[in-house]
Amino acid sequence: MRVAGQVIWATKFKESSKTTGGGKGAGPSAATTEYSYSVSLAIAMCEGEITHVGRIWADGVEIAPADLNMRLYRGTQTQSPDPKIVAVEGTDYVPAYRGTAYVVFEDLPLDQFGNRVPQFTFEVMHPSETGTSADTADIARLVKGVALIPGTGEYSLATTPVYLSAEYGEQVAINVNSPSGGTDLTTSLDSLESEMRNCKSTVLVVSWFGSDLRCGDCVIEPKVEQNEVDAEVMPWRVCGQTRSGAGIVPQLDERPVYGGTPTDSSVIEAIKDLRRRGIEQVFYPFILMEQMNGNGLPDPWTGEVGQPDLSWRGRITTSLSPEQVGSVDGTAAANAQVAEFMGTA
Repeated sequence: MRVAGQVIWATKFKESSKTTGGGKGAGPSAATTEYSYSVSLAIAMCEGEITHVGRIWADGVEIAPADLNMRLYRGTQTQSPDPKIVAVEGTDYVPAYRGTAYVVFEDLPLDQFGNRVPQFTFEVMHPSETGTSADTADIARLVKGVALIPGTGEYSLATTPVYLSAEYGEQVAINVNSPSGGTDLTTSLDSLESEMRNCKSTVLVVSWFGSDLRCGDCVIEPKVEQNEVDAEVMPWRVCGQTRSGAGIVPQLDERPVYGGTPTDSSVIEAIKDLRRRGIEQVFYPFILMEQMNGNGLPDPWTGEVGQPDLSWRGRITTSLSPEQVGSVDGTAAANAQVAEFMGTA
């Protein structure tokens, strides 16, 4: 739930100044003094023990927790007083606020907020209490495994930030899309660990692309979103293929309808990160079909021309489906088509 914070402690504002101008070298100029302020404060969020604080907003604008010099107290019955509050108030005058979840911002610069304390709100995760029976526990306690999807995106599984430079001097972040400052995978796994403490297994989905519902004609291969610009820090490589030689995922209105196949290096980084966190990994190769409207391919399920738009991989069959007249189902020809299909990957 998104909750508003309540300030429970704060220091006085600390003022800093910086004077520029007024020098002699290039002629006299008026001296200008700029003032900035900072403050340390504690903000309570809710009663009880929480597992995680996700996003944080200041005056309704999401900000990166890494920019706040923040310490989180989860509301346990064993948490200790905050050292900054102790340093200001003295050991004998500081409660530990046990049973209350709160954060402390130490020396928070206020210039980004107009030199005032903004209204903070927090995304707070508060699952059912430890020891709750399974029939009343919530999903945060019950989930023991997840599938990591969507399984596409050339660098969606990378723990290394990746940037592309389509034009000179331009740097576009490919896998850093939240104010957390971390990559999309790292941010997601941090949330997973914090929100679902009992989740110790993940299915790592990695998608390649299929070209046809007829298994003997279907080619399974990795594809990219574009083949003009590659990342210097992690060039796209999948099963020996490079970006320049790879096919491009289907396009609609000059935009890809899928993310590209995750590069092998990003898959390896994801496996290492999951292993470091103590989460088991199951590598799950996945097929996405790429037929678009007007593809002109024979439909093995109807015998007519034109396979369904972005059809389901579960519809892959022989040259004609078993219920169609003339199907090779149950014959040596069917075995040969299946062998051809399996050999393309």
